[in-house]
Amino acid sequence: MSNQVQPIFILPQDTQRTTGKSAQRNNIAAAKLVADTVRTTLGPKGMDKMIVDSLGDITVTNDGVTILEEMQIEHPAAKMVVEVAKTQEAEVGDGTTTAVVIAGELLRKAEFLLDQQVHPTVIARGYRIANEKAMEILNELAEPVTEKDDAILRKIAGTAVTGKSAEIAKEKLSEIAVKAVKRVMERDAAGHVHFDKEHIKLEKKVGGAVEDTELIDGIVLEKEAVHPQMPKLVASPKIALIDVAIEIKDTEIDAKIEITQPSQMQAFLDQEERMLKAMVDKILASGANVVFCQKGIDDMAQHFLAKQGIYAARRVKKSDMEALARATGGHIISSLDDISASDLGHAGRVEELKIGDEELTYITGCKNPKSVTILVRGGTQHIVDEVRRAMTDAIGDVAAALKIGKIVAGAGAPELEVSRELRKFADSLSGREQLAVLAFAEALEVIPRTLAENAGMDPIDIITELKNAHDKKQKWAGVDVSAGKVMDAWKAGVLEPLKIKTQAISSASEVAQMILRIDDVIAGGKQDSRAPSQGMPDMGGM
Repeated sequence: MSNQVQPIFILPQDTQRTTGKSAQRNNIAAAKLVADTVRTTLGPKGMDKMIVDSLGDITVTNDGVTILEEMQIEHPAAKMVVEVAKTQEAEVGDGTTTAVVIAGELLRKAEFLLDQQVHPTVIARGYRIANEKAMEILNELAEPVTEKDDAILRKIAGTAVTGKSAEIAKEKLSEIAVKAVKRVMERDAAGHVHFDKEHIKLEKKVGGAVEDTELIDGIVLEKEAVHPQMPKLVASPKIALIDVAIEIKDTEIDAKIEITQPSQMQAFLDQEERMLKAMVDKILASGANVVFCQKGIDDMAQHFLAKQGIYAARRVKKSDMEALARATGGHIISSLDDISASDLGHAGRVEELKIGDEELTYITGCKNPKSVTILVRGGTQHIVDEVRRAMTDAIGDVAAALKIGKIVAGAGAPELEVSRELRKFADSLSGREQLAVLAFAEALEVIPRTLAENAGMDPIDIITELKNAHDKKQKWAGVDVSAGKVMDAWKAGVLEPLKIKTQAISSASEVAQMILRIDDVIAGGKQDSRAPSQGMPDMGGM
């Protein structure tokens, strides 16, 4: 009789499981692939990606997070790296490629240590120590900035726009981004900057050139006047923002109205007309000459409004209504009985303009608008989309710089300086964590190296030159991608908010630590194909 023990299955059939080193290698390989995908887009000389989705829609971009979202990545470890890009986008709005590339490089360096039998938790701990030190070094490196430093803020916005299709109008777009942020940001009593990117509306219109992009002190709505007889321009408008339908309401319960004579029918219709006229009269009594309605406006009411020379638009989005309230200082009214002159908003002019083949309503010349619109223009849909992404980056960068009030130079200079300081710091450590801190320091060099590679330069020569410059106390020495040599990035005007760097390095470090600690991947088996599906019955060869 044999002593064979019956194998015990604790997981459902078809469950795939990888454990130990193979699980780790698999996850690291997937994360590195994600980083390698976006790596060629980094920097001013980075290339673009064209992504065609299942419906045939095309996206052309070099914005890291857009590429990763459009690619619809499936691998669980790779998805974790995509999350890094999404966090970077949400927190700063720029630096997504940097964050992902650093995460990939941290894992690549960790792989060498794993080969040397260094335990994953030791590497993770070393990375955590290195990350804390890197934050300290960056904070010491950074220089202060305030909203008065217009020239510096424009350079920050310009750095964000460089390398995208929008670069042709860099000066104009930088100026627009800085003006827009300064219009909508607020300082509280403690002096902290508050900024909500929702207060800057980015409208896209194909047609014209990128240079035609404009900042509007107010709001642009994709709406036209509801009646052709309404004025196309209202100077010094008094704006009513109404969140109630200018229509006759149906009764809440099913009601039957019996009409026995034709005269009763006419009286019924006359009464409806009188009710609509009364609604319009209430609006008139408040002194309003422009009406934006979140709901519908009855045809008869449109006629009455047009007769009185009132400009009206209907079915305006809730977010646009809130933006209008902020820009014009008006209140959103939920009952027409309540409307008064004090509820009305004010602007310089309300105008209906035809842009391309669409009618738009411009509400401009607002006194102190807390909501503004940037109308992005460009020759084709793809260019307009990419310019919009560039503007999002630029606005995010300027806002991040003002929020924290600290900036650094770009061009790979801060990464190399942090790397240099971390090497010194590693010497003071004993134990195996020292190896992980050194690996972290080496990983940060990937940014200047990639900038050089993407510009067709020899990365080894450039890194050697950069290290020499940093050793000579030139802390802002970075890669000059157009001249192919080392430059002073600060003097060259390549500036970025500190938040980009701190967020990118800390998110990358956290995700690398998390992936390193996974030693078992259990992928649920597919549902039994023989089980009856909950979906449609068999359609018989359809």
